[in-house]
Amino acid sequence: MEVEGSSKKMIATQAEMVENRVPIPYRDQCAHLLIPLNKCRQAEFYLPWKCEIERHAYEKCEYELVMERMLQMQKIREEEAKLKQAGKQGGSIPLIPKTANA
Repeated sequence: MEVEGSSKKMIATQAEMVENRVPIPYRDQCAHLLIPLNKCRQAEFYLPWKCEIERHAYEKCEYELVMERMLQMQKIREEEAKLKQAGKQGGSIPLIPKTANA
């Protein structure tokens, strides 16, 4: 399953996420890493120094998704700025023609 606008693919299926009770806001392209992290956390009684490898992998995946979205937004803003510049330069009609003062 491919998510529009993202280079990462969904690895975990909806059925897997429902089975492992992944909350809806966390069902993104990193859910396949959240499932083993949550299992490890539960097995280790949520001790903060346990499951570091799983947590690091999940947080890195989330960070990469955020950075990708930021780059996409930057490109959108640059395109909008180019369109505004093009509209200001040649596309506008002056209100008073230059021949009116002659």
